[in-house]
Amino acid sequence: MLLLVAGCSADTGSEDGSTLDVSAAASLKKAFTAIAEDFEKQHPGVDVRLSFDGSSTLANQIRQGAPADVFASADEKSMAKLGRLAVDPKIFATNTLVIVTARGNPLGIGSFADLAKPGVTAVVCQSAQPCGAATDVVEKNTGITVDAVSQEQSVSAVLTKVTTGQADAGVVYVTDARAAGDQVAMVADPAFSEVVNAYPIATVDGADHRELGSQFVDLVLGETGQRILRDAGFGAP
Repeated sequence: MLLLVAGCSADTGSEDGSTLDVSAAASLKKAFTAIAEDFEKQHPGVDVRLSFDGSSTLANQIRQGAPADVFASADEKSMAKLGRLAVDPKIFATNTLVIVTARGNPLGIGSFADLAKPGVTAVVCQSAQPCGAATDVVEKNTGITVDAVSQEQSVSAVLTKVTTGQADAGVVYVTDARAAGDQVAMVADPAFSEVVNAYPIATVDGADHRELGSQFVDLVLGETGQRILRDAGFGAP
């Protein structure tokens, strides 16, 4: 009977065959993939299932019942959408914007203002997404309006538009530009340093694996997770 009771006890974080669902901002793909691999090594038998998209999109999906034990957002506004579903959110990283262009920067784009020049096709994130909201603030601060040819649902989608030649330039996070390597050229602008996105992470209330989720959050906030995030280009919390 004791064995039976133990087998039916609450999630201990070490149960074989457990799947931990982690929904994370698209800009976290490289870092969280590495963190998930480290977590699985520390928890044999646990599979971390990662879902990446725009933070606002993920928040809406979770509210509608999509499986998620942990949510990591690229801004506090998207986390706030979860309301009481977000258990004790904590800031774990920061990020800033940068311009990416085709390799070699053939149009000689040198500033945010250049994105508004005639003949330059630029792409940005949708305003509902953290990267788009941050771009909106830069536009407001500088008085420069970018007439983007498209507004994408995530930074990864913006990056794809540029790397595939569908746009001359795009506004993404520094971390995404670094992850793209020599596929793009990076162009900084002083206006970007004034707009810093804080990234919160939280377990989701009512999720299937609360304890595992808390342990994943601890890994992100701990020395190993912070090193991985730092190596990916994220700023300190």
